[in-house]
Amino acid sequence: MEASIIAVGKARKGPEQDLFRHYAGRLRPPLGLREVEDRRVASAPVDTRRRREAELLLAAVPDGAVVVALDERGQALGSEDLAARVRAWEDDGRRHLAFIIGGADGLDDAVRARADLVLGLGRLTWPHMLVRGLVAEQVYRARCILTGHPYHRA
Repeated sequence: MEASIIAVGKARKGPEQDLFRHYAGRLRPPLGLREVEDRRVASAPVDTRRRREAELLLAAVPDGAVVVALDERGQALGSEDLAARVRAWEDDGRRHLAFIIGGADGLDDAVRARADLVLGLGRLTWPHMLVRGLVAEQVYRARCILTGHPYHRA
């Protein structure tokens, strides 16, 4: 199953980008990254900005992809639970897994409504650029769990 992250904003060079690349590059095929942004709405009201980001994010989702939206109100799963979901999606013949990371103001309801899973990374607030690396690591970990690789230790 191919996987990608679709995220609001452009990453700059630094440790967050290095972390993402480290884990994304370990996967075969590598974890993709699609960044979306509309600077014209940067100073618009929050609802307008979220709505426009949702349009851009959803337009970037490959046809038929499983969508996992990262949201603070999302379900908390353990790594083995996430791996089991990935296996079930693969068994259902799904060919692409897209993780969506919103902007600083969170996700519009349209993204959560489209998602097959709304996933939370705990109750802490994480920098959006760091979340890319965290998701990449969990996708790598899920693949290791599913293939019996010793990287994951229960």
